[in-house]
Amino acid sequence: MGKRIIAQNRGKGTPTYRAPPRRKADLTHVKVDIGQTVTCVLTEIVHDSGRNAPIGKVRVDGKEKYILIPEGVAVGDVLAYGDDAEPKIGNTLPLGKIPEGFPVCNLEIQRNDGGKLVRASGSYATVISHEGDRTLVQLPSGVKKWFDSRCLATVGVVAGGGRTDKPFVKAGKKYHKMKSKAAKWPRTSAVAMNPVDHPFGGGKHQHVGRPKTVARGAPPGRKVGSIAARRTGRRKR
Repeated sequence: MGKRIIAQNRGKGTPTYRAPPRRKADLTHVKVDIGQTVTCVLTEIVHDSGRNAPIGKVRVDGKEKYILIPEGVAVGDVLAYGDDAEPKIGNTLPLGKIPEGFPVCNLEIQRNDGGKLVRASGSYATVISHEGDRTLVQLPSGVKKWFDSRCLATVGVVAGGGRTDKPFVKAGKKYHKMKSKAAKWPRTSAVAMNPVDHPFGGGKHQHVGRPKTVARGAPPGRKVGSIAARRTGRRKR
């Protein structure tokens, strides 16, 4: 009897595929109304075990709050949030107030959603142009997207860049890194398995041996490969 394939185990939702709840906070923007500006002091830079980038602790209205910080800010810096904030590293202001060519991070998709895009360590988006009440931004993927100019964004590059440049060197380092992720590691290639363990397994040599495209409604044990592909076959030049 074979075991459940990875796709089935992941769908079941066992602890192996669930990221440990270790994050300190959601790292949303400081709440500000339109036309309002709030300043706060960065009191500490801390490590969050559930993230790859360092985060900052600020004091706002007598309360402590964790925020996403860009490279270049230090303890004791005064950070500003709001429409009248100066467009410098660490400040958060509407996209419409940020000059073209500036790198930004922690973008809001809708005003006051706290920031949803460009939050990974070392990532940034670039303000391309302004047109009326819209701002064109180039995301890290290279995609250019229009945003409401009132959406807030932090000026700068997310701290922790260059993290992926350092090699793991040994398997133990990779093990502890993957332990904090919602992923199973090490992962065995499907074609290296036996036929009872995966649809791609078996054969005299490692090959899929059948069409990889499956229907959208395929059962979980068969739903692997190119799921509901728009097209199949070799692409003609």
